[in-house]
Amino acid sequence: MKKKMIHLFLTLVFSLSLIHCVVVRPRQAPPPPPPRKIVKIRKPGPNYVWVPGHHVWRKGRYIWVDGYWKKGRRGHVWVKGHWEKRGGHWVWVKGYWRKR
Repeated sequence: MKKKMIHLFLTLVFSLSLIHCVVVRPRQAPPPPPPRKIVKIRKPGPNYVWVPGHHVWRKGRYIWVDGYWKKGRRGHVWVKGHWEKRGGHWVWVKGYWRKR
C-alpha cells in the first residue's frame, strides 16, 4: 500500500510539473528580415561558411538572430536553415551539413 501511495504521489507531482510545458507554435509566417546593415566580420579562415541571420520564435514572438561564421566540415556542404509551414504552424528547420 505504501508503494502505491508513493507511486501515486510521484505521478501527481510529475503531472503537475508538465502544466508549464505548453508548446506554443507560431501561426503566422516570420516577417522578412529587418532592414539593417549586416556587418560580416572577416572570414576566420578558408574553411568557414556564412550562416545567414534568421528569425526564431521565443516567448510568443519572432526575434532576429544575426548571422555568423561556422567552421566547415570536409566533404560536406552547408544547407541553410529555413521556415516551413507544417499543418497550421510554422516550424524552423535548422541548417545542417550534407555530404557531397
